Amino acid sequence: MMIPVDCINTGEQIHVEGGLQLMQLAVRMADRLPFTPICAHVNNKTENLSYSIYAPKQVEFLDASSPAGHRTYVRSLCMLLYRAVYEVLPSTRLRIEHSISGGYLCHLSDRDGGAVTPTPEILARLLEVMHRLVERNLPFEFREAPTSEVIEIFRRQGLDSKVMLLETNPELYTTYYTLDGVADNYYSALAPTTGFIRTFDLIPYHEGFLLIGPDSANPDVPRQPVTQEKMYEAYKNHLLFNRTIKVSDVGQLNRAIQARHTSELINVAEAMHESYLSNIAANIAERNRDGGARVVLLAGPSSSGKTTTTKRLAIQLMTKLRTPKMISLDDYFVDREATPLDESGDYDYESLYALDLERLNSDLRTLLDGGCINLPTYSFELGRRIERDRPLQLDPDDVLLIEGIHGLNPELTRSLPSDDVFKVYVSALTSLSIDDHNWISTTDNRLLRRMVRDHKYRHTCALETLRRWPSVRRGEEKWIFPFQENADATFNSSLIFEIGVMKAYAEPLLRQVPHNHPLYSEAYRLLKLLSYFEPIPADQIPPTSLLREFLGGSSFHY
Repeated sequence: MMIPVDCINTGEQIHVEGGLQLMQLAVRMADRLPFTPICAHVNNKTENLSYSIYAPKQVEFLDASSPAGHRTYVRSLCMLLYRAVYEVLPSTRLRIEHSISGGYLCHLSDRDGGAVTPTPEILARLLEVMHRLVERNLPFEFREAPTSEVIEIFRRQGLDSKVMLLETNPELYTTYYTLDGVADNYYSALAPTTGFIRTFDLIPYHEGFLLIGPDSANPDVPRQPVTQEKMYEAYKNHLLFNRTIKVSDVGQLNRAIQARHTSELINVAEAMHESYLSNIAANIAERNRDGGARVVLLAGPSSSGKTTTTKRLAIQLMTKLRTPKMISLDDYFVDREATPLDESGDYDYESLYALDLERLNSDLRTLLDGGCINLPTYSFELGRRIERDRPLQLDPDDVLLIEGIHGLNPELTRSLPSDDVFKVYVSALTSLSIDDHNWISTTDNRLLRRMVRDHKYRHTCALETLRRWPSVRRGEEKWIFPFQENADATFNSSLIFEIGVMKAYAEPLLRQVPHNHPLYSEAYRLLKLLSYFEPIPADQIPPTSLLREFLGGSSFHY
């Protein structure tokens, strides 16, 4: 029986025999595809190329440069590394923590939890084995078995975090992969074979090492690491916090929820936020006593919680006997017709030059010199500035707080002495992992926050949030992330329990994304992520929590 397949790449309908794998179809179409696919969207769901066709399907082949293809490459690279560790360092635990400095931070430990130092000799041996596996072009074999059987396979391999996740999130069957006799699982597709994963490196990094993938501009060479020492310190502190409370991955979080320890987790995580903000306020006050830090800039990417962070930092400053005053960068927008345009010809409100930098710097100089200004007011409805009576002057103990995405950019306050400015970087630097080999993307954490907030406060559906997200990300890559290391302090706004709380809010929104829309693949991926979490009732979240900025019910006014 021949089955019709609609190929998005070529715009043609192809009839194939039942049971044909996508890889076989890709080989048949090699002369009509402009690239070698690494995975595919089948009816707008990401699938590996071993997927067999038994019914009419819509297929779009994807290469490693696409978002889904890149994730497939990275996950396959992780399994390749795990297989090498399994051979070179038997009984050693590999933990892949999160992305940083252009790579993925990895740690090694023994069965008792003691750190194993990845010496240059060890890394060289791991690379040697990885390259050998690539040259053998071994298959990542996709399998499915009763969950009880998969648990025993993982238990024999010492994959305790995966065992706990499966035990706390029971499903009748579980999918997994094998590579040269070693099993592992990932929550989406892997490459067909190791021969697809040819560009990578392992680089020593503090007490661990970085797993490096290909450079996006030149996929034939590994990406060059970038310096992110302040980000590393923020991550390190949170990883230590996770280990202290014994919740480093979703399985441990689920077990704590099932044991009714949720309130304790929430209280401790909220107290940690308060402690970090108190320390930042103390540093500002100390510099302020010496005549500096009159202006505090808070910056961060979308849905990092900048607004609540600013309000809570203001409270902490008052406990340090400093009076906070706030202004919004939004009021310094240039008139709409003067706003720069992006590549699509649309107004680029995320550009630094959408702000009236001359007026801002003039006003800040006047304030620091003891003068009085009249704050501008920007009307988004009219698309221009309107003048109202809004006088502002700084007293000796006042600290001016300014929130906005460009706060770390030195061009924003170019006319001010550096000692007068204290910069805070705010982002949800998610340190919780799904298991030892699957981390939770900081971007996904923020996307879930934004989706819930957009629906609640802007009446925007999940599909529209998903549609806009790539543009938001491009703006962050251009205007925020290059300046992260300019910060005087970094505040990690993630909360270890938050995805469990967001689950009840985000799942109904994601399920409304139509299956026939190309962005359904993203909705399905996020639903898969949420499925691992035990739900946490929102009524346990205090009204001062940063999470309330997105859920509602905050005691702060926005």
